[in-house]
Amino acid sequence: MQTDQQYDEVVATSERIFTDKTEDYGTAWTVLRPISIVDQLYIKAKRIRTIQETGVQKVKDDIRSEFQGIINYGAIGLIQLKRGSEPADLGKVEALPLYHDALHIAREVMLAKNHDYGEAWRDMSVEGLTDLILMKLLRIRQILANDGQTLISEGVDAGYIDIINYAAFALIKTTGV
Repeated sequence: MQTDQQYDEVVATSERIFTDKTEDYGTAWTVLRPISIVDQLYIKAKRIRTIQETGVQKVKDDIRSEFQGIINYGAIGLIQLKRGSEPADLGKVEALPLYHDALHIAREVMLAKNHDYGEAWRDMSVEGLTDLILMKLLRIRQILANDGQTLISEGVDAGYIDIINYAAFALIKTTGV
């Protein structure tokens, strides 16, 4: 199976989860400020790393579901950058197109980088992808601490896009899609 097909498959699973959670909770996530989204992503990535390092998992949710959550919070991060963090009851009808737009952008970047980097992620470990996610989160925290300003680096949006793509790659590697 080609990377784009594998990517679409793991993202489709994340989309189903996003849709179901939107049914359950609505769009309560619209209240989240940028740093809160980073914290949610950090919690998930840190849990994955802890399980990877200790080999012990005491909470039912598995590592795959955490990577799917990372994709979804990454998409929420992109949505919130675009619309701001004013609470709003968007509803599923409004939220899903925003979600699709965010993941479409991430997919396009993935395809371009995947070409240029020669699918290097295929030779990486899931642990390495986890560490890259954590590194991107620390970079985003620093950018936010700098009021969103960078001198020569990409912005918060690029960080979220890379995080989404690293999580998708980790899911491909762990599910064998």
